[in-house]
Amino acid sequence: MQWYETIFELIDMRSFSNLWFWIMLAVQWSMTSHWVLGVPFDLVLRARRSGGQALEDLEAMARVNVNRLLYITHVSGLWIAGFVAFILTLLVVLGFYYGIEFAQAAFCLFCPMVVVSTLSVRSAHRIADGDHRGEVLVRRLVHLRMGTQLIGMIAILLTSLWGMYQNMHIGVLG
Repeated sequence: MQWYETIFELIDMRSFSNLWFWIMLAVQWSMTSHWVLGVPFDLVLRARRSGGQALEDLEAMARVNVNRLLYITHVSGLWIAGFVAFILTLLVVLGFYYGIEFAQAAFCLFCPMVVVSTLSVRSAHRIADGDHRGEVLVRRLVHLRMGTQLIGMIAILLTSLWGMYQNMHIGVLG
């Protein structure tokens, strides 16, 4: 047996039957729902509960991250949108037309994150336009987190259904 056959046997290249794919999916959504606009959600809860210095820290951190996100969006937003559209199209064609499971798995990871990123940019614009202080900011960040978690739950459900279908389909064919 060749060394590359041993490696590919050790590392299952079929994504949906690979434990590492599911661990990465769980970590991705855990991190995404914890860091809302670059602000850790425990800081949002602490600011809501106690106010004072925690609220000032939240406002400062949100201001810095919102300004950074909006700067990146204004400077290179069209390029990023074009590149993301190209990558999504490439993954759809490779994954669902040509049947490459790795591209399907990458699409299942990447596409919902595009939706979350769009939602984050929208929230950043709203925060910059006036919802940037006190309870209004906290409420905006809580709503963004709830939206992110809803997208995550739907994405995990659809990914798991598609993964089970792929595993059963390959199990029947293989």
